[in-house]
Amino acid sequence: MFLKAHARRKDGKFHRYYSLTESVRTSRGPQHRVLAYLGELNASTGKTWRKAISLFNGDGQEEQLELFPSDAPELPSGERVVQVRLDGVRWERPRDFGDLFLAHHVWQLLGLDKLLAAEIAESGADVPWQVMAFILCAARLLAPSSELATGEEFYPRTALDDIAGVPVEKVNKDRLYRTLDRLHPCKGAIETHLKNRLGTLFAEPFDILLYDLTSTYFEGLAEANPAAKRGYSRDHRPDCAQIVIGLVVTKSGLPLGYEVFDGNRSDATTLEEMMAKMEALHGKASRIWVFDRGVASEKNLEALRAHGGAYLVGTPRIMLRKVESALLNGNWQTVREGIEVKLVAAPDGTNDTFILCRSADRREKESAMHDRFERKMEDGLTRLAAAIEAGRLRSRDTLWQRIGRLKAECSRVARAYEIIVEGDGVTLSLGWRKDAAKAAYMRHSEGAYLLRTNLTGESEQELWHMYTQLNDAEAAFRTLKQDLSIRPVFHHIQRRVEAHVLVCFVAYTMYRTLDRLARDNGLDTSARKVLSAVSTIKSGDVILPLVDGRELCLRRVSRPDSRQAELLARLGVQLPERVGTDGVTNPICSTDLRGQLV
Repeated sequence: MFLKAHARRKDGKFHRYYSLTESVRTSRGPQHRVLAYLGELNASTGKTWRKAISLFNGDGQEEQLELFPSDAPELPSGERVVQVRLDGVRWERPRDFGDLFLAHHVWQLLGLDKLLAAEIAESGADVPWQVMAFILCAARLLAPSSELATGEEFYPRTALDDIAGVPVEKVNKDRLYRTLDRLHPCKGAIETHLKNRLGTLFAEPFDILLYDLTSTYFEGLAEANPAAKRGYSRDHRPDCAQIVIGLVVTKSGLPLGYEVFDGNRSDATTLEEMMAKMEALHGKASRIWVFDRGVASEKNLEALRAHGGAYLVGTPRIMLRKVESALLNGNWQTVREGIEVKLVAAPDGTNDTFILCRSADRREKESAMHDRFERKMEDGLTRLAAAIEAGRLRSRDTLWQRIGRLKAECSRVARAYEIIVEGDGVTLSLGWRKDAAKAAYMRHSEGAYLLRTNLTGESEQELWHMYTQLNDAEAAFRTLKQDLSIRPVFHHIQRRVEAHVLVCFVAYTMYRTLDRLARDNGLDTSARKVLSAVSTIKSGDVILPLVDGRELCLRRVSRPDSRQAELLARLGVQLPERVGTDGVTNPICSTDLRGQLV
C-alpha cells in the first residue's frame, strides 16, 4: 500500500488530494486499486498515514496495529482512535447521485423550494410538501414513470434520501398523490414566479410569444374527467379520450405559461384565452404573437388587432392558390441555403404583409410524398377497373364507396383526378383522367408556404427568421412527450390530471434552464447530454471493518472524471465529498449507515 497524490486546480488554486492505494497483479499486468479516498492531508496527518502504511506493509514493528497511533502527538485531544482491518475494506450501496444533485441545484436556482414552502404552508406535515414536490419533478425530469414506480423503484435506487432528507420508507404513491393535490392550486403562483425568475436569470425579453398546441391521451375511459374528450389526436390515437395543451414559450424556448383545454377544443378557439392569460402575467404591452395556420383564423387576427397586438402567422394552404403567379415568377431572395422568400401582394385585399417562402428540402420531401400517393391512387383505380372487368364488382354504390376510401387515403393528390362512373350492374364502367392544370399547380406549390403579418418595417429575411423560431415551441412538445413522458395520462381525476401537467411543465422548465445554462457557459451540449454525462457519479458507503468486530461506515461521493469535472465547473456546481452521517455499527446492522457509535 502507498499514498497516491492527485493534483487539481480549482478556482485558481492548486489542490492536492490523496488516496490509499495498493498495487495488484492482474491479467493485464500490475494495476493500482484505490482502497479509500483521503482528501487533502496536512503534514502531520500525511506523516501518520505513511507511518501506518509502513507498519501494515511489514516495515515496522508487527505489534503496532493501530492505524492512528493513540500516542501520536499530531492527533487533537479527544479524537477517537480505532483499529481497521484493511483487507476487509469494501464499497457498498452505490446509488445515483450526480444527475439528482444537478437537478436539485437547478430547483434551488429557480427558487422553487422557497416559493412552495410559502405557498403550501401546512403545519404538522410529516415531510415538507415542497420537498415532495421536488421529488416528483426530479423523477419526471430524470426517470418519468408513475407515482407507484417512483416510490418503489426510482427513489430507492437514488441518493435522494440524502439530497432531499426524506427516508425511503416515507416516499410512497399515496404521499405522492397527496403532493399532486397540494400542487394543483399553486399553478398560477408557479407560472408567475418562473416568469420573473427566468427573466432575472437570463435577461430574457418577452416581446415575442410563440404559441402552439398539442394533445395527450388517457389510458382508460377517464369518464370522471369532464375535460377528457375525443378530438383531433396529434398522437394518432383517435380511439382514446384526450386533453389539449396550449403552451407559450419565448423565442429561445423558455416556457412562459400553459393552459389545459378540453380534448375536443379546436385550436383557433384557444387563442383569446391565452391572450388574456399572458396579459395577466406580463401586462398589456404590445407583443408579437407567432403561431401556425391552425390558430390563424380571421377572428383571432381581428382580436389581436383590436388588442393592439402584432402577429406573424402561417396561412392555410388554400391561400397559395391566390398567389400562384408569384410561385412561377422569379425575383426570389435567398435568406439561407435552400430557402427563398419574396413579398407578394395581399391576396385578400387587407393591409397585411404577405411573404411567400420556398424550401428546397421541403420541396424534395413533398415531391416524394406526391409521387408515392400518385402511384397509390392510380394503382387503386386500376385495380377497381380490373375488378369490374372480371365481374367481381357490379354495384355502383360499392364502387363509389371504394373510390371515396381511396380518395381519403390519397387526399394529397385526389383533387387532380376526375373520375367517371357510368352504368350499373353488368353495364358498370370506370374511367378517369388527370387534370393537367391542377396537377401542375400542385407540383409548383411543393415546398412553398405563405406567411402574413401586420408588422411594418421588417425585412422578408427578418420575418422568416422570426417565424422559424416557432420550431422552439414544437421542440418543447417533443421534449414533453419523449423525454418527460407527458403521455399517456394514467390519472382520471381532473385535478390530478392538471397537476400531472403542472409537474411536467415544471420539469420542462428545469430542463430548459439547464439547457440555457450549458449554452451560456460555453458548453456545446444539450441538457439531456449533461444529465447523462453526470449520471455515472454515484454515492456509496466505504465500509472499514474494525478489529473489534464493528464496522466504520463512511458515505462518500465518487470523484468525477475530467469531462464531468469540466461540465460541473462550467455550470458552477461543486459536488460534496461526503453526504449523510458517518458512524460505527455492528456488522449485522451495516446497512444502517446513519447509526452512531454503539
